[in-house]
Amino acid sequence: MQAIVKTDFHFPKQKSLYVGKVRDVYNIDDKYMAMVVSDRISAFDVVLPKGIPYKGQVLNQIASKFLDLTSDIVPNWKLETPDPMVTVGLKCEGFRVEMIVRGYLAGSAWREYKAGNRMLCGNVLPEGMVENQKFPTPIVTPTTKADEGHDENISREEIIRTGLVSQEDYDILEKYSLQLFQRGTEFAAAKGLILVDTKY
Repeated sequence: MQAIVKTDFHFPKQKSLYVGKVRDVYNIDDKYMAMVVSDRISAFDVVLPKGIPYKGQVLNQIASKFLDLTSDIVPNWKLETPDPMVTVGLKCEGFRVEMIVRGYLAGSAWREYKAGNRMLCGNVLPEGMVENQKFPTPIVTPTTKADEGHDENISREEIIRTGLVSQEDYDILEKYSLQLFQRGTEFAAAKGLILVDTKY
């Protein structure tokens, strides 16, 4: 099987195509999106030259399942998944921030901590923590949503002050993010796994 690293569909009433690192998003009449998850691989903001066959199918089916499993917490854009690599839904405008919820001191958070930083996106981290230590309660560490390059850490206060998101919307985003993380944590635990962190 050859990896599918490029799509070139022409849907009725198609207005535009956005090619992301992994997903190709077709705008249908400014009302719907047909999101095709390719087999492209993105690592550290670089799209690698070769894809992995079926990777797009797996990623899309995981996303589709979790959109269904969490629709009671927050309404989402999904209407249907007509193909293992495709999800069709309502076109919507996203917020220009990503809400990263962390249950453990790992990854980039650990690198910041190890470098001596005790403030992470407005969260004060206590002294004496060790790598992979569980936080007493999950923390939210937002980032800007960059079109290209790296997303940047940002605090709740900076997001609201700069007008990226209003305080009212931020409060809703944080509430939903923590509820989604709790659902994901419970789902993972039922499978004998832990949810270290994730982004919404």
